Amino acid sequence: MNFKVMIKTLICSIGIFVSLSIQAQEKINPVIKNFGGIYDIPEATVKADPEAEYKVIIDVVSGASDPKEIAWGLKNVARMINLHAVSGADISKMKVVLAIHGPVAYTIMKNSAFKDRFGTDNPNIALIKELKDAGVKLAVCGQSLIGREIPVKKVLPEVEIATSMLTTVTTYQLKGYVLLKF
Repeated sequence: MNFKVMIKTLICSIGIFVSLSIQAQEKINPVIKNFGGIYDIPEATVKADPEAEYKVIIDVVSGASDPKEIAWGLKNVARMINLHAVSGADISKMKVVLAIHGPVAYTIMKNSAFKDRFGTDNPNIALIKELKDAGVKLAVCGQSLIGREIPVKKVLPEVEIATSMLTTVTTYQLKGYVLLKF
């Protein structure tokens, strides 16, 4: 076998090994058990600070194009929490507030109301419950509720009503919360 063929074979073998290793890695869910699966990166040197208090306000505006699917913004909140946990953050020191508004306001509807509007069960309910159980404060914009004709009585009990997304974000930023937008 000539040298070029040996090198090509070696490179292909390494490529296949790396590809199989990456594919074999399983997603984990350290905090939000049924949503937001992430990969542990043991080689990471840039990690969360286990001593820090993380205070995060999230402008949640990204939904799903299909009402049968979970809103992307809510899924990303689960990922963020799971990523902080696997990265070493003390989750008991993590404070997360969601300012839900715009079309994502529909995701916080009780199942019967969601089904009446979209003809399908609300796929976001289980995730919303897990987020609340993990200590996340969920607040929906009252202006979005009115604008989308969602009565307060049709809002899930895990979700609080805010005057607006704008006042929620500014209030929490003044309290030292970092703003993210999903």
